[in-house]
Amino acid sequence: MTGKNLAAPLRVGNMSGFYGDRISAMREMLEGGELDVLTGDYLAELTMLILGRDRMKNADLGYAKTFLRQLEDCLGLALEKNVRIVANAGGLNPAGLAGAVVELGSRLGLSPRVAHVEGDDLINRVSELDIPADAGFPVTANAYLGGFGIARCLDDGADIVVTGRVTDASVIVGPAISHFGWTRTDLDALAGATVAGHVIECGTQATGGNYSFFNRGEIADPVTPGFPIAEIASDGTAVITKHAETGGAVTVGTVTSQLLYEVTGARYGGPDVVTRLDTARLEQEGPDRVRISGVRGETAPTTTKVSVTCLGGFRNEVTFLLTGLDIEDKAALVERQVLAGLATRPAELDFRLSRTDHADADTQAAATALLTVVAWDPDKDVVGRAFSDAAVAMILASYPGATPSAPPGRGGPYGVYIPAYLDQEKVPHVAVLPDGTRVDIDPPAVTEEMADGHASDGLDAEGAPLPPSSPSTAATTRRPLGDVLGARSGDKGGTANIGLWAGDAVAYRWMRDTLTVEELRRLLPETADLPVERYELPRINAVNFVIDGLLGKGVAHGYRWDPQAKGLAEWLRSRVVDVPDDITAPVSAATAPAEPAPAEENA
Repeated sequence: MTGKNLAAPLRVGNMSGFYGDRISAMREMLEGGELDVLTGDYLAELTMLILGRDRMKNADLGYAKTFLRQLEDCLGLALEKNVRIVANAGGLNPAGLAGAVVELGSRLGLSPRVAHVEGDDLINRVSELDIPADAGFPVTANAYLGGFGIARCLDDGADIVVTGRVTDASVIVGPAISHFGWTRTDLDALAGATVAGHVIECGTQATGGNYSFFNRGEIADPVTPGFPIAEIASDGTAVITKHAETGGAVTVGTVTSQLLYEVTGARYGGPDVVTRLDTARLEQEGPDRVRISGVRGETAPTTTKVSVTCLGGFRNEVTFLLTGLDIEDKAALVERQVLAGLATRPAELDFRLSRTDHADADTQAAATALLTVVAWDPDKDVVGRAFSDAAVAMILASYPGATPSAPPGRGGPYGVYIPAYLDQEKVPHVAVLPDGTRVDIDPPAVTEEMADGHASDGLDAEGAPLPPSSPSTAATTRRPLGDVLGARSGDKGGTANIGLWAGDAVAYRWMRDTLTVEELRRLLPETADLPVERYELPRINAVNFVIDGLLGKGVAHGYRWDPQAKGLAEWLRSRVVDVPDDITAPVSAATAPAEPAPAEENA
């Protein structure tokens, strides 16, 4: 990047956390204050399937069209303010999006230097990947690339860089690599920028969105939180902040919450570096300013993840409203009648009774439970009208008050997410510069197998045993966990995670000792028969649970009521346990500094 001042931090903002985020965010960020780079994350597992279906209909599509709408409004402003824009909105067709941006600029009388990064699309090499034979028809197969291709484009003076599937944090890490001249051996700096990138890439989730304590005074304006900014220093340390006079807040709590989002172990693997999340330290530096420091990086892994989405078949569902008495008997009757009415039973059929009803309810809605019947099959006709007709035809012959919640549908295709892995040296990584020159980006020269995170083993970030806890002698009160613990949950294919954090070291020790894997399974019975691992992050007073298989075959399969596990953490926070009376909720970090972990745990 030109005009470098390595003494000053690189100020990187975010304007999008998903395809569909606030369309006005690009203008808000460009007008709200100073920025060096503006980034956007538009891709997710479900998005890739949507883009894949777009590409099947029209080979010129496959990218996030809303990015172009934002640029049509703001391209001139970005060039005027000399703010570089980096986004993964290219999806399955970064070259097509780059061409569309050049065309847009010409139409607006502007001449942006546009580059793109490609190589991630491996759909023509899907046979090299380990994919189950029954997964369905592969629609997308995209390797996660790192930040060095983005950096090369910026080194060549690109005003706008669009990519396909890079890691979410790479759109932030790439500009830092270019600005500071980092190499692949600057592991700690790369890891620090990765943490900063992970915190801001989901947009307003870092500034009070989806935050456990949204209603306790910590978030001044929760209606329209501002988008986050990372001020990244040359050593990879960063301060998370936001533009002045925007909504939301940046506190140790909001940053911790996002840091725990959709992660697995203490080691966070990426193609450029393995980031040790358990080494990160968070400190409230001032109002809406949280410093991230101490992050250590380890050698890049040998393989990179390849996200594969397949069309697995077709899916349909119908929901019945069951009101009043005898709910379980009514549900059993529906199940017998639906099965009797099906000429062909779908390959998969699931009857899900949700007891949303209350006894002696004062409204009909409060007296009503939901029975959802879901069908999956390779043949669209089996789960189409044949299924819907069987479910509806028995209405007048069924339980008292029988009614569906909506008219029957025809169903539609469903997707299956498959994570695969490929050696990094086998994945092309190409920076296409503004003049069309193609530059191959070499993979890391040195890689090694990523070590496991510390799963429930009582070790600190250095691998040393954590000190034993002293059980609290205080009296206890039956209280929801959420009275004293924050949490956030998310999905990675069929796997869900729940990250929980405490307000201080005393509360952390109680949480660590209380929330064992066995206790989680007791509190969340749906996890009882699933593989669960727990990881400890004492430097941020947090633990993270990883639950394998809870989400079936991923969000596009639609296995659960909450297929992305967004509300899973809130369910856990609502469970009631014996909480010592000396355990308190996290204080507002906007007004009080975070209490550091004890010295022995920071070793």
